[in-house]
Amino acid sequence: MAGKRGAFWKKLKYNYKLSISNETSYEELFTMRLSRLRVIMGLSVLAVVLVGLTTLLIAFTDLKEFIPGFPDGNMRRLITENALRVDSLGVELQKKDAYLNSIKLVLQGEEVKVREMRKDSLLQRYDTIQFSISEEESAFRAAMEERERFNLTVSRHKESSSEFYHFFSPVEGIVSRGFDEKNRHYGTDIVSKANSKVSAVMDGVVCFTDWTIKTGYVIQIQHFNNLLSIYKHNSTLLKKQGDYVMAGEVVAIVGNTGEETTGPHLHFELWHSGNPLNPENFIQFK
Repeated sequence: MAGKRGAFWKKLKYNYKLSISNETSYEELFTMRLSRLRVIMGLSVLAVVLVGLTTLLIAFTDLKEFIPGFPDGNMRRLITENALRVDSLGVELQKKDAYLNSIKLVLQGEEVKVREMRKDSLLQRYDTIQFSISEEESAFRAAMEERERFNLTVSRHKESSSEFYHFFSPVEGIVSRGFDEKNRHYGTDIVSKANSKVSAVMDGVVCFTDWTIKTGYVIQIQHFNNLLSIYKHNSTLLKKQGDYVMAGEVVAIVGNTGEETTGPHLHFELWHSGNPLNPENFIQFK
């Protein structure tokens, strides 16, 4: 076995003479000694060089576009543009999600916190944003709320037309005595069950709450357009002076307080610019 290998190796290293001669004079013009091993090594080096040159030629020239399955210039441009669009859409979706989450936290009364993003994120986060309320801001808010507590211009609803009003019924019951301006009865008496709820007829600000000998517990609400509603003979008042109330909100409990009462009922009055109005012209009592 070793002898065969030695003979094979000798054949590879055996030199041959390659000569180029003149056909007429037989003069040798070029002579080279070659062996099989040298020929194999030369061909291998040539193949490696050809493969390298071909690879470089395809990689750095437009010849690669002729290779089946390789994208051309327009396709690569579209791929790049689509990748940028997808990345931009992802960034916008993250911004939308963060914005909606912040709104959700604000509506729930929770503190909004800025989350830290990864360093490779395209979004920028500003850690200097502070959502807490300082002592100076709290004092300023308290002062402004105290100053504007009786101001009806801060109503959360738009004012209705002066020619049309929508009233809520203050209480469910039966009218026992109606409006009688001649006898100085400037309201409507509605008989109702004891401890029934008394509701505000419109949005407004409570301007008076007190107890009187004749009418018991009384609450008055100032509305827009110089409208004033008065609720008398209540057993309990649920609002205090300066509170903002909305239409239909419970402000008192039906009672039987005061000397001018004959049983559980509500005496309801409605005034406009200092003039009494007949409540039954505006409210349908049950």
